[in-house]
Amino acid sequence: MNVRPRLIATDLDGTIVKHDGSVSARVVQALAAAMDAGVRVVFVTGRPPRWMHEVAEATGHSGVGICGNGAFVYDMQTEDVLETFAMSADVAQTAVTRVRGVLPGSAFAVEALAGFSYEPAYKPRWDIHEPSAVGPIQDLLDGPIAKLLVRDDAVPGDDMLRIAEPTLSGVVEVTHSNVNDSLLELSALGVTKATTLAKLAAQWGITHDEVVAFGDMPNDVDMLQWAGRGYAVGNAHPSVLAVSDERAPSIEDDGVAQVLERLLAL
Repeated sequence: MNVRPRLIATDLDGTIVKHDGSVSARVVQALAAAMDAGVRVVFVTGRPPRWMHEVAEATGHSGVGICGNGAFVYDMQTEDVLETFAMSADVAQTAVTRVRGVLPGSAFAVEALAGFSYEPAYKPRWDIHEPSAVGPIQDLLDGPIAKLLVRDDAVPGDDMLRIAEPTLSGVVEVTHSNVNDSLLELSALGVTKATTLAKLAAQWGITHDEVVAFGDMPNDVDMLQWAGRGYAVGNAHPSVLAVSDERAPSIEDDGVAQVLERLLAL
């Protein structure tokens, strides 16, 4: 891609959001310069909407968010959810049954627009504030579900994905976003970062070859493959490095900003 992109899509955690939750001034400035130049900016993340406030604040309440690995379209300015792509309770129950067949030690949590709920055996790693409910998974599958979370602390995340993916084929999308955590993320069939980004791009009259995307984890793979130019940051997971068109410097070196500064100078 030797022309200025019309849309920039970037993952958050591990790509522009550092481990301490900060976004560097250089990255914020590069993203603002892109928007000032008329380029659309979309923040594409596995985070739920309830974890977007700090990012919206840090990036100046500009652009659009795609949350929950494609399940939500989010207005970064108003901090409102604009659209939801959810799975049904029946599909979620099928997924639970199939996962338990291959990962019998797994525990589940439910991410929905109404809030976060989980089984007693599921141990949240992050501040969830007040959960909507805690109880057996069958009692939590009572409405549209944005994302099912599967935790099995006895199995590394990469191994969980390898084990669960075949049994979930054709039922839901399955991925993970933290190589150091034993956690899978399940979305409605056909709902990924890439599919929701493609919907937004089509609404704006932008084709995939006019899109530059950045990411670092397996849940970014489809997005990087769909975009006209996909960049893996230097600290990315091997699966991301394997499919990316280009490699950006690591997050610690403001890799996304370095690439955008070069692209915007064209």
